[in-house]
Amino acid sequence: MRFARVGAAGSEIPVLLTAESSERGYDLRPLTTDIDGSFLASGGMGRAAEAVVEGALPQLELRGQRMGPPIARPHAIYAIGLNYRDHAAETGMDLPSEPIVFSKAPNSLSGPADDIVFPADAHRGDWEAELGVVIGKRAHHVSDPREAAQSIAGYVAVNDVSERSWQLERGGQWLKGKSYPTFNPAGPVLVTPDEVGDVADLRLTLSVNGERMQQGSTADMIFDPHYLVWYLSQFVMLEAGDLINTGTPAGVGMGKTPARYLHDGDEITLSISGLGSQRNRVRMTA
Repeated sequence: MRFARVGAAGSEIPVLLTAESSERGYDLRPLTTDIDGSFLASGGMGRAAEAVVEGALPQLELRGQRMGPPIARPHAIYAIGLNYRDHAAETGMDLPSEPIVFSKAPNSLSGPADDIVFPADAHRGDWEAELGVVIGKRAHHVSDPREAAQSIAGYVAVNDVSERSWQLERGGQWLKGKSYPTFNPAGPVLVTPDEVGDVADLRLTLSVNGERMQQGSTADMIFDPHYLVWYLSQFVMLEAGDLINTGTPAGVGMGKTPARYLHDGDEITLSISGLGSQRNRVRMTA
């Protein structure tokens, strides 16, 4: 199944996309006010599937409507650094023996076609195409990665946007360079694991102004999504609706020679096989 949220920011309508088209969806408002933690934890995805079979949900025309992030503001966003072998190589760093974990502000989440906004004092804006994992039920001290897989509601395409000067030059705390509003475009859809298929064989691509910057596969991950959910559950209580950004392949601006960073008016396109595409315009505020 593929879930989405459409409409103006802050007023999105939860929908389940039809099997036939990405331009029509079933209105989920008879079942829930939003695609959030309570919907996921209470078996909302299953109820939605049943309601479609029963003909209990009206259909909506989605053509021309804004797509919001496919999950409502999460309780937490966690992110993993240096989780692709080629990305670790381009940074000149050793492969981590354990996942490198940092967090992003939940209100950094934005839609797959929303502008990415940088403030006037930002000058090293960067991109990171990533697979996002959405938690479907509480996970705490999970016994092993196989059990952790049962806590995953689905997967989503994300861009872990960064301001490298804040990340690396302002005290070495990554959260500061990762959490500005609009620094986490997500979507367009949340896709359930059964439809994604082999999560260890998904292709990620990202281009800036039509020039290919990143091209990789989740097969190059050091720690796979199931392992990451298990690992994080040993340190924090993962809640339904939480988002985990699982790392990026090689090709970020910081890793190029010379380094390349974002400018006002740049257009970023990102896609992950089976999860759809994003197209975001960069806007530098005066």
